[in-house]
Amino acid sequence: MAESEFGERQQPRPFSSIENHALLSDRHSAALVTAEGVIDWLCFPRFDSPSVFGALLDENAGFWSVRPVDSMEVHRAYLPGTMVMRTTFRTAHGELDLIDALVLGPGTDPHRMGEHAPHTLVRQAHCRSGHVDVAMRFQPRPEYGLITPRITPVEGGATVRGGSGQLTLSGRGIRVLTGEADAMVHLSAGESGCYAVQHAPLGQPLPRILGQAEMSATLNDTIAGWQEWSRVHQSYMGPWQDLVHHSGRVLEALSYQPTGAIVAAATTSLPEWVGGGRNWDYRYSWIRDASLTMEALWIAACPDEAHEFFDFLTAAAAEARPAHPIQIMFGVGGERDLTERSLPHLSGWRHSAPVRVGNNAWTQVQIDVYGELLGAAHRLKRQLGPLAPETRDFLVDLADAAARDWTKPDNGIWEVRGEPRHFLHSKLMCWVALDRAVSLAATLGAEDRVGWWSTTADVIRESILNEGWNAEVQAFTQCFGTRDLDSAVLLMPVVGLLPATDPRVQATIDTIAHRLTDSNGLVYRYHIESGVDGVEGEEGTFLLCTFWLAQALALAGRVDEAREVFERAAGRVNDVGLLSEEIAPADGGQLGNFPQAFSHIGLINAAWAINRAEQSRFAEEVNHDDDVDDGSCHAYVKRV
Repeated sequence: MAESEFGERQQPRPFSSIENHALLSDRHSAALVTAEGVIDWLCFPRFDSPSVFGALLDENAGFWSVRPVDSMEVHRAYLPGTMVMRTTFRTAHGELDLIDALVLGPGTDPHRMGEHAPHTLVRQAHCRSGHVDVAMRFQPRPEYGLITPRITPVEGGATVRGGSGQLTLSGRGIRVLTGEADAMVHLSAGESGCYAVQHAPLGQPLPRILGQAEMSATLNDTIAGWQEWSRVHQSYMGPWQDLVHHSGRVLEALSYQPTGAIVAAATTSLPEWVGGGRNWDYRYSWIRDASLTMEALWIAACPDEAHEFFDFLTAAAAEARPAHPIQIMFGVGGERDLTERSLPHLSGWRHSAPVRVGNNAWTQVQIDVYGELLGAAHRLKRQLGPLAPETRDFLVDLADAAARDWTKPDNGIWEVRGEPRHFLHSKLMCWVALDRAVSLAATLGAEDRVGWWSTTADVIRESILNEGWNAEVQAFTQCFGTRDLDSAVLLMPVVGLLPATDPRVQATIDTIAHRLTDSNGLVYRYHIESGVDGVEGEEGTFLLCTFWLAQALALAGRVDEAREVFERAAGRVNDVGLLSEEIAPADGGQLGNFPQAFSHIGLINAAWAINRAEQSRFAEEVNHDDDVDDGSCHAYVKRV
């Protein structure tokens, strides 16, 4: 491998489309890499840490590119069973593989993957055929682009100081410039060159420079670690198996290994509408999202680590004021104060400002979280095993809170910033909390509460049926006594309040399918022009909501329709199987934070529902019920 003369330095294309990105994760932090080989988002050492590379949100906020000098064709895919990205560049003179990974670190236990992650991103360029000139450009801008760091050359690389962290860049032929570094290498067939960036907090020793063989070895260990995790955890064999398994790995990649917390997405402030102000920070652990993630992993990847999540919540949500509503989200380390602020020096993705860090939803009351948590505990009871006294008390308190608070208005699943309302979905999930608590009463040592819980659940159910149904609209509506539609009511048959064959549920499905969709058949959350959310601006259609429609149709036995709706939503995955939060109705581009746990949760659950509906239909045709659910993690595996 020989170094060549430095050529013209290439700037990354600013504001690459959201779907042009792939996710890297070590279960501590996340990076995004474009199809052009540009890392334009990386936070060290946690998901919610300030970015080191932030060109995703402003072209001056830092990036790291490794790519051929010549024009190229690009194909990319995750290595099988992993979250390690391989991008193949084909030029006029040769073919280059770029392998990118956040390193998992030592240790082979698939149940503790990433426990010793060294906060290192490795990039390996390998020439498959011919010859390729490879240009590397490294421009870190810590603290969300506020700092131009001091970069100092050392043997085998460079050191980077500035802000609360420090970095080491390893690789051959590195040239240090003011505030950046670059390199140019010529690779012939069979030759490789590795680069790595490592992070350490200020005050600790700088990470040592890594050699080529060591970087390659850590990359191979990371590939093996992910593949072993997939082998041990994933056995779903239903329709869309590859998508379901991949979505399971995405959800695992969004989990924070040290605590068991799960983030809603890897990014902040990717907008729900280009140029709009619906730009939020999703790098935190919402009780709702994390609970639903654990339930989805029950299908896509047996969640043997469920106890870590519940231990995290038990500790994070410890509350000295038992009558106070539970906090609905936390930092991945259990932090409570997530006060929101804007970063005016960043222009935002495609100039969609403001860019926000923190999220003031942490102060909201959202009573649906009681149901999501108890629903997850009920689903995962075998994985949880014997419950610690603290966890039992925590779950009992949640059920008591649902029985106490269900009559109160709240901000709901969509976190409206307008006035609290009596959202049907919130009442529904309070019913779920009590229904599941009754089932878990013996496990929780709370048999004395069964009468109260059961009676209150019956009252909630009757209230929903009487006050939530609007005969003129022919649907269950967003709030008691209103005409507004909300796709969240599609969960009524999913959680079991009513069967999907109930005429009112069928009518609601049809009304939402016809009145709450765009021209492409994708579903909106609700009509934002109603003003219920208190936020100005437009938004795209929600992928989660479209998957909910598919799931409800499957439960109703309308399997062919369910498949059509599923394909509409699943067809929006990018070339590496990732989904953001929303889709722009005009051009079909992805919108919102990326990748979005909710969207991948919806995909998994809808695929599972369709699988079960098809098995049930087949069983009816042969007059044999082959749809068995023994409550175990993989009872759903399709029989052959």
